[in-house]
Amino acid sequence: MSVQTSSQNLTGIWNGLYTYRDGTSTSFVATLIDGGGSLTGITHEPDARAGATLYASLIGANHGGTVTFTKTYDQPDRYHRNPVHYEGAVSSDGTEIEGRWTISKRTSGKFLMIRAAPRAAAIGRSKFAEV
Repeated sequence: MSVQTSSQNLTGIWNGLYTYRDGTSTSFVATLIDGGGSLTGITHEPDARAGATLYASLIGANHGGTVTFTKTYDQPDRYHRNPVHYEGAVSSDGTEIEGRWTISKRTSGKFLMIRAAPRAAAIGRSKFAEV
């Protein structure tokens, strides 16, 4: 992944995967709003233990190709009560964010988020408007 050096607008829907040290992974969907480098958003992901969906809020920043945000679960339980801190690098085309998540020194792992290319989405919208 080639990393960008300036901030791109990251507003959009991102499909993600976070992985634990033992190799198990959980998929999630994040909706990000990038307001001049300030990030807010929401996520939803499956909760395998309860057979339900977990929802969380995000708040963070996008600066110079580095993204940082904190995820806080909306209805914390025994396993989801602590905030999760994410730090990652944005790809040069703005379609991937890859990095690490951390809850504590002993609980951390990797994550990857992917979205459709912004240019492709814009072309699709303009073609739709012509119809």
